[in-house]
Amino acid sequence: MTDSRIPTVRLGDGGPEVGVQGLGCMGMSFAYGPSDAQESRATLERALELGVTLYDTADAYGQGENERFLSPFFKAHRDDVVIATKFALAIPPDDPTRRIIRNDPPYIRQAVEASLERLDVDVIDLYYMHRRDVNVPIEETVAVMAELVREGKVKHLGLSEVTGAELRAAQAVHPIAAVQSEWSLFSRDIEAGVVPTARELGVALVPYSPLGRGFLTGSFTSAEKDLTADDFRRQMPRFTGDNATANASLLEPIRKVAASHGATLGQIALAWAQQQSTVHNLPVIPIPGTRKPTRVEENTAATRIVLSEEDMTLLDPIAAKVAGNRYADMTFTSAGRE
Repeated sequence: MTDSRIPTVRLGDGGPEVGVQGLGCMGMSFAYGPSDAQESRATLERALELGVTLYDTADAYGQGENERFLSPFFKAHRDDVVIATKFALAIPPDDPTRRIIRNDPPYIRQAVEASLERLDVDVIDLYYMHRRDVNVPIEETVAVMAELVREGKVKHLGLSEVTGAELRAAQAVHPIAAVQSEWSLFSRDIEAGVVPTARELGVALVPYSPLGRGFLTGSFTSAEKDLTADDFRRQMPRFTGDNATANASLLEPIRKVAASHGATLGQIALAWAQQQSTVHNLPVIPIPGTRKPTRVEENTAATRIVLSEEDMTLLDPIAAKVAGNRYADMTFTSAGRE
C-alpha cells in the first residue's frame, strides 16, 4: 500500500478543488450500528493524509451528533477540508422517531444556524438540500439558499436526490456546485436524466453509497444474519430475505474483475464509480463511508485502478438484475419523481 495522495478535481463549475474521492461520515455516529470514536477520528486523519478533502455529513445524522463529532477535526484542519452538510430532514415535535421533509424558508434559516453552531465554523463550504419537498417550489428553496451565500454563511450550494428537471430549475436561480445521489453498480437510475443534465450544466456528481451500503464489498449476505439490530439496512429491501440472496449472486462478475486486478471487490466497485467521470464526461466524486483507517487506504487506492473496456462490459448488466428498490419508499428519491 503506497501513501500516494489522490488527485484533485473541481467540484462543478466555480466550485472548490477537492480530492477525487471524499469521505461519507454518517456511520461514525449514526445508522450502521456501534462505532469506535477513537478509530473514527483516526480515520478522518488518515483520509486527509491521503488527499481526501471533501467530508460529508448532515444535520439529520444522529440529530446533529455527527456534526458535533466532526467539529474538532474540522477546526484543526479548517484550511485543508471542504465541509459538506445538509438540511431538510426535520424531526416533528409530536414524534421524535420520525423524519419529515422541510424545504420552507424559515426552516432553512433555522437549520443553517444550528449546523454552523454544531460545526463551530463561520461558513459551510457546501450546503445541500438533503431531500425535496414537492410542496415547496424548488426555486423558492434555492432562492433562500442563495441568500445564505450572499450573507457569507455558505460558500457553495448542492442538491441531493433531485431530478434533472429540478436541477435545471434550481440552476436558473443560483449556480449549483454538486448533486448528490446514490450511484453504484447496484443503483444506476440517475444516468437517465440527472447525469446528462448535470453534465450540460457543469454540475459535479457526488455518489453516495458507491459500495451499495457495503453489499458490493461482499462482506455480508443477509441483513438478518450479519447486521446488528440497530443497523438501518435491516429496513432496506435489497438487504433482506430472497432479495439479499439474489443480490449476493450478482457479485460474481465483480469477483472476476477483482481477481484480474489483484484488488478487492470494494475497490472494483469504487473504480467503476470513479470511472463514470470519463464515461459521462463530468466530475464524479464518490463519498464511500468508513470508520476504519485501513478501509480509507483501500478505498483511496481504488482511484489508481483503471478498468478495461472488457471489465466495464462485464460489470454493466449488474444493476438491471438487482432485486428490490434502494429504499422502501422511493418517493423521496429522484427516481421516484422522474
